[in-house]
Amino acid sequence: QRPVIFLTNGHDIWIWDDAKGEPPRKIYGFYSKASLQYLFFQTAQRKTTLSHLSPKPQIVDRLYQIEAIKRICEKFDKRGRKAMLVQATGTGKTRIAVALSELMLRARWAKRILFLCDRRELRKQAKNAYVQHMRECPSTFVGKDSHNDTDHTLHIGTYQGMDGYFHNYDVGYFDLIICDEAHRTIYNRYQDLFKYFDTFQVGLTATPVNFIERNTYRLFGCSEGDPTAHYSLEEAIKQEYLVPFRVTKHTTKFLREGINYDDLDDQQRKELEDQVEDPEAFDYSRIQVDKKVFNKDTDRAILRNLMENGVRNADGIHVGKTIIFARNQKHASILYEVFIEMYPQYGGEFCSIIHSKIDKAEDLIDKFKDPKNDLTIAISVDMLDTGIDVPEVVNLVFAKPVGSKVKFWQMIGRGTRLCPDLFGPGK
Repeated sequence: QRPVIFLTNGHDIWIWDDAKGEPPRKIYGFYSKASLQYLFFQTAQRKTTLSHLSPKPQIVDRLYQIEAIKRICEKFDKRGRKAMLVQATGTGKTRIAVALSELMLRARWAKRILFLCDRRELRKQAKNAYVQHMRECPSTFVGKDSHNDTDHTLHIGTYQGMDGYFHNYDVGYFDLIICDEAHRTIYNRYQDLFKYFDTFQVGLTATPVNFIERNTYRLFGCSEGDPTAHYSLEEAIKQEYLVPFRVTKHTTKFLREGINYDDLDDQQRKELEDQVEDPEAFDYSRIQVDKKVFNKDTDRAILRNLMENGVRNADGIHVGKTIIFARNQKHASILYEVFIEMYPQYGGEFCSIIHSKIDKAEDLIDKFKDPKNDLTIAISVDMLDTGIDVPEVVNLVFAKPVGSKVKFWQMIGRGTRLCPDLFGPGK
């Protein structure tokens, strides 16, 4: 049999698997014996091309999803090893990942697959999607000892977790790596992961095309502004796979004009004195107010606007599922206190804070996802900004300024998913 060729000058290492018609490529270590043996198995057993196969319709059945998989497969057929999918939040990126994984396993182009995401709750969400559509595929979470795991096909991990011990694996351990939320942060912090593994790699992101950094395009083998496949929010709304959003803008005098001590009434001065050491010298611009000052009257106005004008549930009695994006953990606590003060009739289960310092935050997220659970308003600090899939969400409250366009559109995506029968049968 034709051997796999390694070339090195003592510093750089290259691999040349010319039996598959592949050109030489630089790698960051030698394959283990087991990985080399699997390369020979692939050469003998794998289907010649991927693009003549179709993804399973039980997993993906929309034309743009099938098209995305076809584009990725065509790139891999042409000896490309990286691809990038830009697709609006809520249009099924994870399903595409599952369908692509199944297709490459079926074609014997892959034996072990790594799915990476940026938070533990998203890791759990991804595993649920794989289990739902690929029950026969044994899956596990990446851990410190998983480099010795030969029993599982699918490995699911976070970037942070994998970054600590990816050197425990040989460079050929995985055949496909799927990177969820592959945007600038991933490139800046974890690019070594993608350089180390010699494997097919697919980046998934909901970030609009013109906001993606050119380095991210380069990382996934694409020209700037030209991903392998693209499906925009506008297209998804036009084709009625997502719902359009309405903006209700609500502000207060403090948020418009800032705060000057001389302009405050006695009660406001007292509240300010409780928060700062030198209140009489206090003169904050509007931008500084957004970042530094907590004013309960402003938070009361925010919550009153939600409770009076927010989209309501099917019976029209209560507001529907809502995410309030708070500035930080202190602000989240103040918002919660003000809500309990203003609306004690809802009890303690209707509204909750969800952030990384809260005990059992993942359990709270599961409750928030459950349509039958009483938890309706989630006050979030970063944990619900991206990735979380709760189709029942109908209100997003931006109680903080958002400086990043990438993050802003990720946040908008929490509320644009379709939800069958949300307002009654067929509505």
